[in-house]
Amino acid sequence: MKTEMKDIVNLCQNRGFVYQGSEIYGGLANAWDYGPYGSLLKENIRALWIKEFVQKRMDLMLIDCALIMNPKVWEASGHVGGFADPLMDCKSCKARWRADKIIDQYLLDHPEASEPQGYAGDKTDSKVLEEYIREQGIACPDCEATDFTEIRRFNLMLKTFLGVTEDAKAQAYLRPETAQGQFVDFPSVARSSRRKLPFGIAQVGKSFRNEITPGNFIFRTREFEQMEIEFFVTPGEDDAYFAEWKSESERFLTEVVGLKKENIRFSPIKKEELPHYSKEAGDFEYQYPFGWGEIETLANRTNYDLSAHMQHSKQDMSYFDPINNKKFIPYVIEPAMGLGRIVLAALCDAYTVEQKGEETRTYLKFDPKVAPIKVGVLPVVKKIADIARPIYAQLSEDFVCEYDDVGSVGKRYARFDEIGTPFCVTIDSENYDNGMVTVRYRDSMEQETVKIDQLNDFLRKKMR
Repeated sequence: MKTEMKDIVNLCQNRGFVYQGSEIYGGLANAWDYGPYGSLLKENIRALWIKEFVQKRMDLMLIDCALIMNPKVWEASGHVGGFADPLMDCKSCKARWRADKIIDQYLLDHPEASEPQGYAGDKTDSKVLEEYIREQGIACPDCEATDFTEIRRFNLMLKTFLGVTEDAKAQAYLRPETAQGQFVDFPSVARSSRRKLPFGIAQVGKSFRNEITPGNFIFRTREFEQMEIEFFVTPGEDDAYFAEWKSESERFLTEVVGLKKENIRFSPIKKEELPHYSKEAGDFEYQYPFGWGEIETLANRTNYDLSAHMQHSKQDMSYFDPINNKKFIPYVIEPAMGLGRIVLAALCDAYTVEQKGEETRTYLKFDPKVAPIKVGVLPVVKKIADIARPIYAQLSEDFVCEYDDVGSVGKRYARFDEIGTPFCVTIDSENYDNGMVTVRYRDSMEQETVKIDQLNDFLRKKMR
């Protein structure tokens, strides 16, 4: 049975993973709130990323930069002048589209068609995009009309104002990416940490982009969370570190988060489509129910960002190598993951439907490391809460647990399966009197009895 996005959305909303934002007021287009289980799932993935790339490595440090930075940062980085999408409107139904995305979809639907000459996605000249859409008769995806407005370039940064006046002098921006904070803090981190190249600066945090066409649930939103590393290296060593981070990124997605390898691919970005700051780049993509979608971009940003900030700020952004007695601007390898997109990939990857005779069983087959609730605690009947609650207290010292005594045990098992809980501990008076409880496994539904005083150690080994 093929999984569709509506299956994922329904489960997320019914089981407390993701809710419509501001729902009691009719919502806000493409604004989503993470519920109790979605928040824990996201937190687990974030914690695993920090553990793998900060805690377990000697060459990476974590920082947390401000959401609003000096506007000159975005002038230096090129976001003010060049961070724009080609926007066009359908004259018939008034729907708004990105011209390059309409062309990309047309090329997917018509494999025999050739790309526009010199096509470079959103960086293609607007006149070239307009002419191609007109010549090919590409229609509006909503109403199939072929009459569009001229393309206008739309800057994606969200503006705000600092202070009591709303004029040009008070204008600022919500950051469109976390990376620039790491770049402008590079001299401070290098000085205070006393690290020698190569070393990296990691950051997890919110970014904001005024997307023209957000959609596909939590895949493309205007407010999103990034997990980014800027890894600073000596020029000439960058190609080797690009290959190393490609391997590390794939390992994290498949071995740590537990995504199926067949659902992950790496797509190199063509030279003519590379961002202006990149020497080499590619996207890790996941096969969602709606198709392949980017979950991480890996880029060799050369020394572009540090050089740009050095030029605009007049501050020294170089690095002094005490071994070779040389001063230079480091190159940067950047693995940048979208946390919300990995959360969605984990949900899609775990979504499992099994048919046994006339019965259908739906559950989330999370790797125990990312599962929001690790252990469900179920007294067989409510009246034995006095012996069940201490076991919850014992387990919750080591695991995120949930206590449930409402309804039949079978229905409670099914609910825990649907939120991806790998283990349930069931307490009954007879076993308890013998110092035992029953552990039930989500995937196989098999059960075994375990001694209460060994329970935490038993489950800890199962979760590795």
